[in-house]
Amino acid sequence: MTIECAQDGLQQVRAQVHSNCVVCSPSNDRSMRLKFAASDDGRVQARFDCDAAFEGYAGMLHGGVVASLLDGAMTNCMFAHGIPAVTAELTVRFRHPVRTGVAVTVRAWVERCSPPLHVLKAEVVQNGQLMATARGKFMDQARITKQRHGEE
Repeated sequence: MTIECAQDGLQQVRAQVHSNCVVCSPSNDRSMRLKFAASDDGRVQARFDCDAAFEGYAGMLHGGVVASLLDGAMTNCMFAHGIPAVTAELTVRFRHPVRTGVAVTVRAWVERCSPPLHVLKAEVVQNGQLMATARGKFMDQARITKQRHGEE
């Protein structure tokens, strides 16, 4: 898959099923507005400035915001692969406090797929240091919709 195809897929799927996301929506006034970019190895990444508005303890990004960054990266990675999927399980390891006022890079990639379940990994890096990691299990959204409507 080319970078252009992955980026187009990411944007199209996000616009169709995820247009008001608090992490990545460009149209939600309260969104963090992360702009995920696809790479030729199937990964996605984005930069986040860690504004003090997202602080938990003094000078530290709130842990829930860190978890949201990781989850959002993995979700957008699924979009880059053309798959609308929802989080079924999320495990986060906080290695070091993420400082406010210092930008981070958040990355995600697919570890393995056994449709309808997909396993992904993600990381938050600040000043070259690994700050947090996550492993997530994602379920195809189509499967969830069928279950909700009693079709399975």
